[in-house]
Amino acid sequence: MNERFTESRTLEGLSPDRTLMAEPGSGESCAVASEDCQPGESMKSVPGAGVLQAGSFLAGQHHTVIGYGNIKRLAIMVTPECGGNVRDQAWETVSMMRAILRLQDEPMALTMQTVFVAEASDVPAIRKLFEAYFDEGMPLTLFVVQPPCDGAALAVEAWAISTRNASVGYHGPHLVTIEHDDLRWVYASAGQIHQPGRSAYEQSQEAFDRLGSTMRSVGVPFRDVVRIWLYQGGITEIEEETERYRELNRARTDFFDGVDFSSCPLVKQQQGKGIFPASTGIGTREHGLVVTALSVQTEREDVEILSLENPQQMSAFDYPKEYSAKSPKFSRAMAIRIGDHLTTWVSGTASIVNAETVHPGDVVKQTHQTLDNIENLIATENFSRLGWEGVGAKLEELAKIRVYVRRPEDYEKCRAVCEERLGLVPSVYAIADVCRPDLLVEIEGVTFSQVKKSGGGS
Repeated sequence: MNERFTESRTLEGLSPDRTLMAEPGSGESCAVASEDCQPGESMKSVPGAGVLQAGSFLAGQHHTVIGYGNIKRLAIMVTPECGGNVRDQAWETVSMMRAILRLQDEPMALTMQTVFVAEASDVPAIRKLFEAYFDEGMPLTLFVVQPPCDGAALAVEAWAISTRNASVGYHGPHLVTIEHDDLRWVYASAGQIHQPGRSAYEQSQEAFDRLGSTMRSVGVPFRDVVRIWLYQGGITEIEEETERYRELNRARTDFFDGVDFSSCPLVKQQQGKGIFPASTGIGTREHGLVVTALSVQTEREDVEILSLENPQQMSAFDYPKEYSAKSPKFSRAMAIRIGDHLTTWVSGTASIVNAETVHPGDVVKQTHQTLDNIENLIATENFSRLGWEGVGAKLEELAKIRVYVRRPEDYEKCRAVCEERLGLVPSVYAIADVCRPDLLVEIEGVTFSQVKKSGGGS
């Protein structure tokens, strides 16, 4: 067993909840013991992907370490627990992220972070503290008014990457680039679109136009987008007899009509259906729209993307007009295969079978159904159905999740189901309206796994 799996490095009890590390070229999985594991916590080994390590927390921190090739990435979830005013909580959050980064055995840089805030009025103070701390190394930062379910003033999901073998470029507040191993990742945002007097359709048009312009400034066509996040205020409110989310979908469809996603060089097989980025469209408590996207570029021959659909669900882009005059243009998930490694971005997923909401009014059953949908989506059998053999993931290979809960009183029930089925996956739970009034929960996530080699080995 390689030393880097067995070494125990802690900082006042701080250790990763999960570690997904694979020795380059080894194809081996490892299970390690950790002195931080508490009675009743189980160690879980992921065949071919490395080890999932349960660990203790310091405050509300959870993080996953993902290693592939010569690159190390972190998925970080932090919720402050010190109480106090918003500045105290923001400082605790920044201090915890700093501690997690310093715990690593190589230099790390934050690239992207989403800050979930309870009150829109607190955003200026949080932003000021973050800007003072990060200075020229400020990651692309989104402020979303979705109150953390546990009552904190804020919570943060952040991504970091080792800079020993990667280069990170900060190009202003709305654009970050990451380059390594002939791969280029681009995070881009349209900023906050909040224009009084303008319709949801007009705001959405503006957001996609801005996002496309920001990406073009660094040579990225929109066809290279693999993942989109849409945070819309009043998502289910009626605006001139039409739901705001339906107007967002209309604007997205009109914009995507000018984008041929199938022409992306990473699409290397004819999929016989629509190809769209994975996406989350979720409500916020601040009227307006926040849009961001992740793109990937490379000329490597061993890199390929695949948009995934769930055989138990109608594709969102095929929804009938009763759900939206122009159907939501997104894939249920987007997978990228880089050599022997697989990353799958799971779109916002809810309790929908075929096109219908199931288990209305029952958050426990809706949460189970949502996790069932994700499990079916990322399963090896689903990849095989779409032409990719020997790849896929299990629920326990989720590196992180976001859980959006409509009703605050449902939080504990929803969390209990997630922890029962997923264990200590790093997570953020936030109060947010889902795109249908009868949906009580929505979950998104990302998995990291390895491609199985021929002969049944991993």
